This record gives sequence, structure tokens and C-alpha cells, in this order.
Amino acid sequence: MYDLFRFFSSVWFFLIGIRHSIRYESTPDPNSQYIFIANHIAYIDAPIVICSIKHHFRPLGKYELLKVPIFGFIYKFCVITVNRSHAEDRARSLADLRKVLSHGISILVFPEGTFNMTDSPLKDMYDGAFKLAIETGKLLQPIILLDAYDRMNYNNIFSLTPGQSRAIYLDPINPIDYPGQDPKQLKLVAEKIMADKLIAHKASWISSKYLIKSSTH
Repeated sequence: MYDLFRFFSSVWFFLIGIRHSIRYESTPDPNSQYIFIANHIAYIDAPIVICSIKHHFRPLGKYELLKVPIFGFIYKFCVITVNRSHAEDRARSLADLRKVLSHGISILVFPEGTFNMTDSPLKDMYDGAFKLAIETGKLLQPIILLDAYDRMNYNNIFSLTPGQSRAIYLDPINPIDYPGQDPKQLKLVAEKIMADKLIAHKASWISSKYLIKSSTH
């Protein structure tokens, strides 16, 4: 299914004039398993990450999308769903992610949970991905999506515009390098790494106050 998704996403990007590219500050091992984490800023994030991740993986996604006609039927077979407003469902989704990891399959999580509708690099993240990294020892592989907001932002699904789309693989984060850290502390490490890179690349939604603050350090 994901091979088909990648094909159709690539064709769609070509037809609408989106030039997608992947840059690697660190190249992931095709034979290794990862917990991929990415920032979440736009409706178009899903096809971007599908085109960007070559590993076999399962994503964590919103359960509300199950209600979408036709798409929801396909969605339930390809995505581990979560209702973040219910603690029991969050626990169930983590258990499902553990099962996927136990079968040697990578996972993808948008730790922010929903769109970052602020002018800061990232909104507050949930702990789940970082808890799994500590429990399993799997590498966290951050990916930043630089242009998704400009291609189709969260304000309007009809805001689609042609142009560049960049996904950048950052250096992986090994939880073993942070002994004794709990999920919240590991989350702060990931947040800082990803936020600093988004600021360095001057992602368009970030307020100038963050760019000025960064330049003074």
C-alpha cells in the first residue's frame, strides 16, 4: 500500500508543481529500525512524509479520519489510530506501536499531535514516542518539513500552491546516549534539536522574535 501511496503522491506532486526533495544531514541505515518523528504544520504533511521515508513503517494518526468516506476504509488498514483526548485510547495506541516495533517495522509519529498553529518552531509535544524509544532502545530519527506550511497550510485545504518541498533528515537520537533520562527529558532534547534546525533554516511560519533570539546566541 505504501509503495502505491508513494507513487501516487509523487505523480500528484509533479502534476501540481511541487518539487519535493530530501536532504540528509545523516543517512538512515536501510536495514535498521527507527522511530521517525516529524514536525506537523500542514495538511500536506502526510504525502510529504510518505515520499520521504523509504523504510517499511506504520504511522500513528488521528482516529477522526476513520469517518471520512472511502478514505477512512483504507486508512484503518494502514494507520494506527489514536484519540488523544482519551487516556485509555492513548495507552491502546502505544501498545499497538510496541507490537509493530516488535515485528521489526519502523513507526512514524508526529509528536505535536496536531497542527502547530503558533508562530513558534514547534508546539508542545506528547511523550509517547519518547517513552517507546526509552523502552525499546530504538533510534529516534527526526525529520523536519520546511515548506509544507507554504504549500498547503492548516488554515485552508484550498491553499495549495506549487513550489519547493524540503524534508531534512537530522542526526538520529539514540536514547542510550541519555542514560537515566525519562521520556519528558528525552522529549526536550528532541524538541531543541528540531526547533534549532527549523530556526536555522528560517521556516516561514516562525516569528522573527525566535530568529532574532537565535542570532544573539
